[in-house]
Amino acid sequence: MLTPQDIQTADDAKRLVEERNLSHVKIGLFDVDGVMRGKYLRKEKFFAALDKGLAFCDVVLGWDSSDQLYENVGVEYTGWHTGYPDAPVRILPATCRDIPFEPGMLLFLCEFDGAAAALCPRNLLARTLARADAMGFSAHAAFEYEFFLFNETPDSIREKNYRDLKPITPGFFGYSMLRNSVHAELYQELLDLGEGMGFPIEGLHTETGPGVIEAALVVDEADRAADKAALFKTFTKVWAQRRDMMATFMAKWSNDYPGQSGHIHLSLRHKDDDRSAFHDPDQPLTMSATQRHFVGGQQRLMPEFLALVASTVNAYTRLVPGFWAPTDATWGCENRTTALRVIPGSAASQRVEYRVGPADANPYLALTAALASGLYGIEQQIEPEPMVTGNAYDQTHPEHLALPQSLAEAAARLRQSSVARELFGAEFVEHYAASRVWEAAENRKHVSDWELQRYFEII
Repeated sequence: MLTPQDIQTADDAKRLVEERNLSHVKIGLFDVDGVMRGKYLRKEKFFAALDKGLAFCDVVLGWDSSDQLYENVGVEYTGWHTGYPDAPVRILPATCRDIPFEPGMLLFLCEFDGAAAALCPRNLLARTLARADAMGFSAHAAFEYEFFLFNETPDSIREKNYRDLKPITPGFFGYSMLRNSVHAELYQELLDLGEGMGFPIEGLHTETGPGVIEAALVVDEADRAADKAALFKTFTKVWAQRRDMMATFMAKWSNDYPGQSGHIHLSLRHKDDDRSAFHDPDQPLTMSATQRHFVGGQQRLMPEFLALVASTVNAYTRLVPGFWAPTDATWGCENRTTALRVIPGSAASQRVEYRVGPADANPYLALTAALASGLYGIEQQIEPEPMVTGNAYDQTHPEHLALPQSLAEAAARLRQSSVARELFGAEFVEHYAASRVWEAAENRKHVSDWELQRYFEII
């Protein structure tokens, strides 16, 4: 009997569906914001799609996370002017997974094809990984996410207007054995979900804040690591809502608590013999010249690529001093106040942690930014700035390392970046930057609680 882990080809996928006597399967893909969109397909339709492809309405690439159409921001690929036609999509048999709470049901990931591939986040990462392959490297990655869990439902949060929400636990209690023992069943369910759906969790613990949890996913080849991260976020939210709880991956949901990160650990290995490309025991920090240039590229391009990583208006409320998030493109050794944390170790563990990312980032785009900038650094032999020691927040850094302060500024920097156009293509850069301009403009239409409290009476 086949298992989802055995599936590599379209014929494998058909055989597994037949063995399980399924009438339907589930397919899904991730949009520009990292939101999973999908549907059930009848068996016959699925089999035909495996052979010939299928199509999604290209509005999936032309609307925001609230299904509002991008308008008047220069989006050319799709819109009222094109009539929102279908875009080709291909099913990826090797992404097959069980869905534990739908017994027997299978899930397959897809990605856009044809002209739409230029704008597809998963395809963008694949093109970046092809670049690494051509350079003789395989890339490995692991994602870490912080998220808050609430005893709330989609209805209750709206009824409360997102105020006075009840986390599953009170107070600040990081790494709490008390909390994870009292709620052991919840933790075990989430661990089991990760094992069952193919995104195994390496570590799971409480973080500082009421109801906040951090999950570290197991390292894998970079393409699979991104799939696992995207699925983890989606199905953690599904799991929570099925229990009348809610999980949020917002970068910062409250003024009272720290923001939520989505850090990425990255390493490169030589394809020919699987040696670490980052480890050199004869160099300071056991850091090879390849890793040094990789960090140099990440540092140089972080301000230009930030919109790919901090992709929401909310993300910039986290990037302020003292909130465990960087404000400049700095690097250090085992330093959690810097944007890039070099972690020295053995050949198996030598890596760099890309710490600028919030939990709400699209995993495919965040990993693309982190990896593509590092590969560019290797190609150009970019040397990093002097390493930061001590508290990076208390130090003055070169002006060119300053990160954009808003989504609108970050979108402008990406649009102006000649390197981004070289690495990602002009079509993607223009479309994605326009989508971030839209996001920032939507925010400007709304009056915040802060503005009411500050100005209503006094001004």
